[in-house]
Amino acid sequence: MNVRFKTQWLLALALPVVLSACGDKEPEQRTAFIHFLQTRIIDKPGVHVPKPSPDESQAFGPYVTDYAIITDFNTAMDQSVKPLGTLLQKGAVRSLGDVVARRDDLKAVQAGVNDMASQIKTQRATADSAHAKVKQPDDLKVIYDKAYERTVTLPADTFLEVLPQINGTLTSSLKVADYVQAHKAQIDTQGPQPKVQDPAVLKELNTLLQELAAQAQGAQQAQAKVQAVMLGR
Repeated sequence: MNVRFKTQWLLALALPVVLSACGDKEPEQRTAFIHFLQTRIIDKPGVHVPKPSPDESQAFGPYVTDYAIITDFNTAMDQSVKPLGTLLQKGAVRSLGDVVARRDDLKAVQAGVNDMASQIKTQRATADSAHAKVKQPDDLKVIYDKAYERTVTLPADTFLEVLPQINGTLTSSLKVADYVQAHKAQIDTQGPQPKVQDPAVLKELNTLLQELAAQAQGAQQAQAKVQAVMLGR
């Protein structure tokens, strides 16, 4: 009698464990995550990295860590590119005299742009490494990879294409500044229109200025591409 009671009691304890094991929530969690990625990222133009609500995060189950790869990258990249507007304003020049007078500013801006590119490369490598380790069912993997491409690969590639263009403009500006400094006896930068006495110096300076103009145009086009990618235009 006593043994039978203990056996029934043990079976009663084991039953909830068995029932819990049968209640696999993974399909529901996967479906919720797929729906979120598809409707909140892939179906929308541009680059969007929405923050899930607490209920959504709970619905994703363990897949919330997969989404953190995307959000962690974007948070880090946002911080890296945040100074770009200020740097571009600091590096803007409007005259030949401005280029010469603000040479130190241009060098500082170039260092900032180079550091920005280095940070994005590191952040991209960290995200790619984490992405490579993700194990997902095939139906989720297809959607997740599309969302990753849109929110990590595309913005990283775009900025890493644009920043060298901006750097090229700064390099050309510094070449002009160095040339004018080296030939300051022949070049008068006072007034709205520079004056150059030596025809050979004028020819060389014009070549450098044409190179600068071409670089500046390329940088403007690159910045427009960033806007197009981020806004989906």
